[in-house]
Amino acid sequence: MKKIFNHLLPVFFLATLIILSSCKKNKDVLALNPGAGNTGSGSGSGTTASQAKDSVLMYSRDIYLWNTQLPAGFNPQSYSDPAAIMTAIRPYSTEPGFTGAVDRWSFAMKKTEWDQLSGGMGTIAATTQGDFGFSVFFRAEGDLRVRLVEPNAPAGVAGIKRGWRITAINGNTNITTGNSDFIVNAVYNSTGNSFTFQLPEGGVITKTLNAGHYAEKAVYLDSVYYAGGKTIGYLVLNSFLGNINQINSEFQRVFSRFANAQVTEVVVDLRYNGGGYVSLAAQLGNYLVKSSFNGTLMMRQLYNSNNSARNETTNFNKAGSLNLDKVYFIVGRGTASASELVINNLKPVTDVKLIGAASTHGKPVGFFPIPVSDWYIFPVSFKTLNKNGEGNYYNGFSVNAQVADGLDKDWGDVNEASLASAIRNISTGSYRSSQEQFYQEDAAVRAGNDKLDKPALKITVDIPKRL
Repeated sequence: MKKIFNHLLPVFFLATLIILSSCKKNKDVLALNPGAGNTGSGSGSGTTASQAKDSVLMYSRDIYLWNTQLPAGFNPQSYSDPAAIMTAIRPYSTEPGFTGAVDRWSFAMKKTEWDQLSGGMGTIAATTQGDFGFSVFFRAEGDLRVRLVEPNAPAGVAGIKRGWRITAINGNTNITTGNSDFIVNAVYNSTGNSFTFQLPEGGVITKTLNAGHYAEKAVYLDSVYYAGGKTIGYLVLNSFLGNINQINSEFQRVFSRFANAQVTEVVVDLRYNGGGYVSLAAQLGNYLVKSSFNGTLMMRQLYNSNNSARNETTNFNKAGSLNLDKVYFIVGRGTASASELVINNLKPVTDVKLIGAASTHGKPVGFFPIPVSDWYIFPVSFKTLNKNGEGNYYNGFSVNAQVADGLDKDWGDVNEASLASAIRNISTGSYRSSQEQFYQEDAAVRAGNDKLDKPALKITVDIPKRL
């Protein structure tokens, strides 16, 4: 989970939707359930826990993408709360061509937790003190690296950088994949810890961090490189969440810079981008698409048969002056939802190349917030298809070149494995040097990193535009 702040009001992704579209959201919720406007903040307002559970099921039978698969005898009263009901409906989401259920995302959140999150907390499990503002991954067994740091967070203010190796936490030197649960709690769910780092240039340093609140950055870095007679624009985009106007302004600034530098190739780094707003994903696509596709179909957003009136189409609306024949994306298992939406939308109209340590997450669906008593519920509610009708990428997108996530290097370092592979292919046509071995992630490292990545939500979020 990430920290989302407007310049006026700290927000999680729900709040931004409320700020931008509160009237529209309330109308949609009332259309789904005329009694929704009377839900309160708990049993004291007349809504009992039992009634709330019934409402959750009622919403799900109407808006859940696979609503017809929910069994007639599904009993919401047998579950402890709306979050348990959201988890319980996931198995009823089968799709042709896939073994088992495909829904891994429907969830619910208490409004009290939402209030804490809107105050700047990093994870649902965290306390109101916030978090440290950095995340970690194993580069190899026993080699734990800082993978991402929010510049305005306690970790960023302390000067911690991507690529630093953690050798001890509170003096505990058991930094192994087998101790991943300890690491998760220490990094994401604690309010104060000391971390010992081995620095890339040599030496050891210990930093004591206290959890806090901070403004998140969506655009981490934009750079221009020159290689093989090509001018390469590189964009590290960590989220499609936040203040939509500010992020759109950042897009305009970055692509104006690329145009002024006469960029001929673009590399977009989405390796940890778990998604966000459909509108921002669409706008990035508008900057990356060729002008010859202006006005043509970008995507279709489809609801179940109960809600087909909400279906809509989006066309490309070319932004900026770049005309790219090919776009490179650096990806991984953390590339999800709205990030995958950009890739899927561009595939029919652009030569898309994917580079990274693993296939993408595989989430071609989205949802929007629905209030029920003192909860918000998020049943998967829509899917998206590109111009060619493609969209069931529940197994993710495979990479064209499987190369390591260069966790030992900071953003923008031309020797970082994934960025170096993109630059090499642009300049020479090869993804690897002749001496470079094929990359394959160790199974234990993958299992450890799956645990370390778990706190991050994978989301495509939107508000239906038709009642």
